[in-house]
Amino acid sequence: MSQIITRLVFLASLALAALSSGLQAQAAGAADGPPAPVPSIEQRLASLEAYVANADPTAALKNSAGTIPAGLSTPTSSLPGPAHNTWMMVSTALVLLMTLPGLTLFYGGLVRTKNVLSVMAWCLGIASLVTVLWWAVGYSLVFGKNFNSPFLGGTEYFFLRGVSSAPNPDYSFWVSHNVFAMFQLAFAIITPAVLIGAVVERMKFSAILLVVTLWLLLVYCPLAHMVWGVNGLMNGVWNAGAAIKAIDFAGGMVVEMASGYSALVLCIILGPRLGHGKTPMPPHSLVLSMTGTGLLWFGWYGFNAGSAVAADGIAANAFTTTTLAAAVAAGSWAFMEYLVRGKASVLGFCSGALAGLVTITPACGFVDVTGAMVAGVLGGTVSFFACTKVKGWLGYDDALDVFGVHGVGGTIGLVIAGVFASTSANPNLATHLGGLVGRGLWVEQVKGIAVTLLLVTVGTAFIALLVRRVVGLRPTIEAETEGLDLSEHGEEGYISDIKS
Repeated sequence: MSQIITRLVFLASLALAALSSGLQAQAAGAADGPPAPVPSIEQRLASLEAYVANADPTAALKNSAGTIPAGLSTPTSSLPGPAHNTWMMVSTALVLLMTLPGLTLFYGGLVRTKNVLSVMAWCLGIASLVTVLWWAVGYSLVFGKNFNSPFLGGTEYFFLRGVSSAPNPDYSFWVSHNVFAMFQLAFAIITPAVLIGAVVERMKFSAILLVVTLWLLLVYCPLAHMVWGVNGLMNGVWNAGAAIKAIDFAGGMVVEMASGYSALVLCIILGPRLGHGKTPMPPHSLVLSMTGTGLLWFGWYGFNAGSAVAADGIAANAFTTTTLAAAVAAGSWAFMEYLVRGKASVLGFCSGALAGLVTITPACGFVDVTGAMVAGVLGGTVSFFACTKVKGWLGYDDALDVFGVHGVGGTIGLVIAGVFASTSANPNLATHLGGLVGRGLWVEQVKGIAVTLLLVTVGTAFIALLVRRVVGLRPTIEAETEGLDLSEHGEEGYISDIKS
């Protein structure tokens, strides 16, 4: 009985507190003028449905003129949606996991023991450097718009000024602006981290940091704005005035082509490793590389499904197509190895899985399972051919096959997106591209590929030649022979003779 009385007293106190606050609000309203109108029950329900559907929560409040009456607002119009926000925070963590430790383990296992820590130092250094650049100017140059330019964003978000927990409706109605900015930061980190795989074991740490600084500002930021900026040159999905109506769901142009073709240019300018073609340079630990592959595959769900910027059906479709393409490509690469060499290797399975993930990246949120299967087969087989045949014919030293996997796979994926994209997989395609889907969208994709190739190859060549002239790209012959772990960082990845 005493517990019942206690609960009744507690409920009564809550009711009195609510009544008191209501009277205070009425008094304040009387003092300040008539109370502002509030949304009706129907409008509130419509806004709730917009949350579930990842749509505009203010649409239900607009009158026949398409505007919201003065004083009327919805409680959800400036607040993030919990489910969408949670998914995007998880996705951001997953994409960061791809670099640290996913890419560090994958790349670290593929180099020789004397250079394993240098790869990890490069990835850590890039993560730190890019974060500062993104905070200062990078995010604003990509996702701002006060330049009113299809090529570059603006200055309004320099130093993340005004990037709060409220959503930015240019990019999401329900995800906090600061969470979106961190999600995109994770992309900006992993892209140059992928790029440097082509030049491992033979480039100075200081040169890496300078190249990445210039590359992020001169190549990545303009390209990302053109593809994903709300008024970008190639943002066919959301910019009605886009000159090139291309589609790129999660980074076929911005991440994969940008890193892959830049890697090819950089490794050609830098030159091959000492002893390349004469001295065996096998991976020192496929165990590390396999572990890194698993982490990359796991993190790629944040990379691809997270690019829906919502926990919705489009994200679910991207999740499904990502899984299929990766698994099929892993088997396709290994099957090609078996046909050519008589054995399917663990490295082949790992390389194939990554090739499938890369190939489906630009298409994952636009195609159905058929497109995913095609991406898996082509990603595995064509990338295998590029890495095992084309590289040998042309003689360049792309140490970890960044071009063959990312450059080639990303290009194939963009074409697949243009051919297999459907409004049933992604209804947003009907907004501005309804007349192109299933018809001439692949032509727009080819235009986007051409612009990307021009920007990344010319930009990377300019940056590499400039840095070579200013600080030099390569360490001394003695330092490269000793290994970059000791010569550049004063550490060793493995110490077999420990002295007490």
